[in-house]
Amino acid sequence: MVVVSDKVAYKVTGAWDKVKPALEKRGIEYVVYDDVTPNPTTEQINEATKKALEINAQAVIGIGGGSPIDTAKSVAILLEYPEKTAEELYEQKFIPEKAKPIIAINTTHGTGTEVDRFAVASILEKEYKPPIAYDCIYPTFSIDDPELTKSLPEKQSIYTSLDALNHITEAATTSLGNPFSINLARNTVELISEYLPEVLKKPDNLEARYFLMYASAIAGISFDNGMLHLTHALEHPLSAIKPDLPHGLGLAMLLPAVFKYTYKAKPQILAYVYQPIIPDLKGRPNEAEEAVSKLEQWIFNLGVKEKLADVGFSEKDIPKLVKLAFETPALDLLLNLAPMKVDENLVEAIYKESLKPY
Repeated sequence: MVVVSDKVAYKVTGAWDKVKPALEKRGIEYVVYDDVTPNPTTEQINEATKKALEINAQAVIGIGGGSPIDTAKSVAILLEYPEKTAEELYEQKFIPEKAKPIIAINTTHGTGTEVDRFAVASILEKEYKPPIAYDCIYPTFSIDDPELTKSLPEKQSIYTSLDALNHITEAATTSLGNPFSINLARNTVELISEYLPEVLKKPDNLEARYFLMYASAIAGISFDNGMLHLTHALEHPLSAIKPDLPHGLGLAMLLPAVFKYTYKAKPQILAYVYQPIIPDLKGRPNEAEEAVSKLEQWIFNLGVKEKLADVGFSEKDIPKLVKLAFETPALDLLLNLAPMKVDENLVEAIYKESLKPY
């Protein structure tokens, strides 16, 4: 067994206090890899796989948020293909059909990775951050215990919830959007709008944490069925260039501009989905400017007031970001699922409009 986590998550949450005795009681040999960072890299996946192969690991436990669990999924694939590398996996130089069993112990309420077939990693030397999606990396068993999220810092509680909000915004409006993904999206917004403020007031409110974890899970199911499009495709270049940028913050900075253009294409769907946050929308394309102003203000009211210029991006970075959005492996799939024609001019406009507040 290989246990994959970061330096903090598996210990500070108390998860390891349960997992370690359970492994030892049953005489299961294990090795721990805890060098996963936010926005994990292919190098980390290769290192974890090497440690796992040394003990002939037959299963993988991922403890943490999206980064450790995505890394665990990737390791599970490479254990079945030991002659391959993580770079080959994420550049799609081979298509895996099998992976070792994955146990996902989730410690955040944002990614939904514990219920879906997706994973993401950065190839640092190329400044690529491609996603993969394979049926073989659905976790065999997942644990969503709100007790494990009580130690989340306030900012991460917000960022992870905004990650879930982006998942459903995209999943409900892709060309593959369907009643299932749309209704899960609406339910997600209802739960986040009600329970995220409660968690910010009282971080140890287990009921609120429970419903945020549930919202994250159904958001993951929503985009597992409806897929994603612009916000994630455009965020990946941001955190590929700046690996220290939290994924949820990158998404939060891009969401208003993406929402504006998406609303023009799918006004009725987004008016329905976002009714708990923006109750007066009628589902008309000409409401886009009003809607984006209210959404951005809602995000600011949560305490997330940063825009791209505040984290070090400027107009001179936009050509490179646009180039990465179109050249990073697999991001073209997401761009092609958007509800409008996506070209370089649109992507440039979204990045430019995300530099500063509306």
